[in-house]
Amino acid sequence: MRTIGVLMTSLALSAQEAQAMHIMEGFLPATHAAGWWLLMLPVIGVGIRRLKQDLEADSRRKMLLVMAAAFTFVLSALKLPSVTGSCSHPTGLGLGTILFGPWTMSVVGLVVLVFQALLLAHGGLSTLGANTFSMGVVGPFVAYGIYRGILGLRAPRWLAVFLAASLGDLATYCVTSLQLAWAFPDPLSVATLGTLAGTWSSLIKFLGIFAVTQVPLAVAEGILTVMVLKTMESYAPSSVGKPTYSNASKGF
Repeated sequence: MRTIGVLMTSLALSAQEAQAMHIMEGFLPATHAAGWWLLMLPVIGVGIRRLKQDLEADSRRKMLLVMAAAFTFVLSALKLPSVTGSCSHPTGLGLGTILFGPWTMSVVGLVVLVFQALLLAHGGLSTLGANTFSMGVVGPFVAYGIYRGILGLRAPRWLAVFLAASLGDLATYCVTSLQLAWAFPDPLSVATLGTLAGTWSSLIKFLGIFAVTQVPLAVAEGILTVMVLKTMESYAPSSVGKPTYSNASKGF
């Protein structure tokens, strides 16, 4: 029992130091940090090309992109206390993903995370690859897939927006938990059952630690995204509706 208690305390302290969905500077082993950079960079390369093509096709969407980036920056900078002294936060990428698609928002996610690391000490530069992969790559692509899938079922647009923003947020949280579990497997499980079992054991514990606050935050982000997008559409329907959901059902 004492050993289990020590292990749980160690995981809790790791969660606290990692700052949950923004993994702090120097927290990941160098090989892990470099690996996530390598996975992230190709997506960013494609995203830059897609972003350039989108803005060249309609330069009026530049202001819309700035608004989506600001929305992402503000929401993802809101650190709310979680259990064990760690923190959770929304991502804000669902809105921009619906407006511009996941490739473009991967670039926005990277830019936002760089500014937060430099100006707010939220996250870090060595862990920028891992943070961008979870929040700027996985989150937007999951959100976009869910959005298009729900619309394909002819469901109301508000439901597609809500589920895209909420589940995109949760996907980010799940990937961050996996990144932490992979870097810090449960030593007791590793010793008795192997590395894979140790990683799985840590993953379950990290998911449980952050779920207390992250699930309600994801629901709140989904509701907020629906409200913001509906408001934006009422003022500039042609810009908001193009190009990502030009075939979507009308109205919320």
